[in-house]
Amino acid sequence: MEKPSTTNDKVVQSLEEQLAFFKQQNSDLTKQIEVLTEQIRQLTKALYGSKSEKSKYQAPDGQVSLFEDDPSFNDSEQTEEQSTETIRYAVTRKSTNRKRNDVFLGHIEVEEVHHHPADLACDCCQKHMVAFSTVLVREEAKFIPAKMKRVQHFEHVYECKACKKDVLQKAQIKRGKAPQGAIQRSIAGPTVLAKLIYDKFVQYLPLYRQVNEWSRYGLLTNDKNLSNWVIRVAEDWLRPLYDLMQQLLTAKSVLHIDETYAQILNRSDGRPAQSNAYNWVCRTVASEGPILVLFKSALSRGRAILADLIRGFKGTVICDGYAAYAELPEVQFANCWAHVRRYWLKAESKNGQIGVQYCDRLFQIERRIKNLSADERVKIRQEEAKPLILEFFDWIDRSPFFGKNAIAKAAEYTLNRKQALMVFLENGHVLIDNNPAENAIRPNVIGRKNWLFSVSEAGAQANAICLSLAETAKANGIDFYQYLMKLLTELPNLPIHQQPEILQQYLPWSENIQATCAK
Repeated sequence: MEKPSTTNDKVVQSLEEQLAFFKQQNSDLTKQIEVLTEQIRQLTKALYGSKSEKSKYQAPDGQVSLFEDDPSFNDSEQTEEQSTETIRYAVTRKSTNRKRNDVFLGHIEVEEVHHHPADLACDCCQKHMVAFSTVLVREEAKFIPAKMKRVQHFEHVYECKACKKDVLQKAQIKRGKAPQGAIQRSIAGPTVLAKLIYDKFVQYLPLYRQVNEWSRYGLLTNDKNLSNWVIRVAEDWLRPLYDLMQQLLTAKSVLHIDETYAQILNRSDGRPAQSNAYNWVCRTVASEGPILVLFKSALSRGRAILADLIRGFKGTVICDGYAAYAELPEVQFANCWAHVRRYWLKAESKNGQIGVQYCDRLFQIERRIKNLSADERVKIRQEEAKPLILEFFDWIDRSPFFGKNAIAKAAEYTLNRKQALMVFLENGHVLIDNNPAENAIRPNVIGRKNWLFSVSEAGAQANAICLSLAETAKANGIDFYQYLMKLLTELPNLPIHQQPEILQQYLPWSENIQATCAK
């Protein structure tokens, strides 16, 4: 028979084991609650919080606020030594004092409407009254709607009557030659096609809504016709320029690249229409000549698409942290510090604010040196930015950031991309962020909300070609509508396929286009 003391020891041991188990369970549940609370806070902010990364106040040196959504940071920080120096900063604002008629551009035609008294007889003596003053009482804008014309091209045939009478002479006949249309056997002329493409890719007006507008002008059509016109124009006349732009783009040494999802209904890979397709964008840097923006439609987001997009490119690609941006021969990848800053901004803690501060100090250096030469930028980056970055990484290494919360994710994201984040220190043409690519892809995102999807892959690629020309023209100060008018009027009548060098004269930065289509 066991002694009572032995039984009591076993009971105590069992209770201690249960207590340890419950403590561990409680600790695990507490951590899970913290993670879920963090997720709820992040989702709540995403739904109802500020979407801007800018601060609510502008610091004197251009540094943005690091604490925009946390009221606990509105009070000044108390330190051991308080400064009593008062610093005043002069803020220069743009003058907004302008006259009402300044809203009209200089080329606007002026129409004067003069209002005279109905009766010019003097009420007193009945004699004829004489004008002695004119008063401008108001101005108004007058809109004259566009007008549709039905243009018929006739070719006149001439013959020589004298040669016709002479049986020994060959009959002499001449016939006028009408210019080729952009689309053979189609009623769509250059002006209609230019407006159609401009409205879709600059005004973001979907084709089904353009049908009613064309009907109001007197042209009866449907969205299928309009879609076919866009595809034909893109393939026949804009693609040669697009292909030339791609050759010029891959000859550069630095590219910005980004991608966003799209939807294609009739896919060649057999996947359902609900599956994501993608639009990729490449953009050159201003320090390497005229800006080029190139879109590409693809069914996937894989590395093979990226390799095809920049085939032949040797240099540095500035991108986000997506896994496809890696392991391409003769291509170096530089990651974006704006993405790093966003991760630390989401953390919304004191450590998160420290991370944002490090990023902001880097951007402050970049703003100061953006107008310098590439070599000068590298020199200052090595002297000022590199020590700051090394200090930032060292701070992360020494900090106990663990778990699945926002601060741990920010630390992991930053450390995993350490090498790619330091590429810009060695190359003055490489920017600190990928914002130019994100800005370039924004029109595609805006358009996607309006036209929703592409029916076919041909339509999706036509969209990519038109967007490429539209955004490249915009980046080079070209009126896209006038540019399209010129292309669709002149290219169909030029031997561009036999003499492709002609296309050089129709690039948005060429003297020919700058002289005739500049804004």
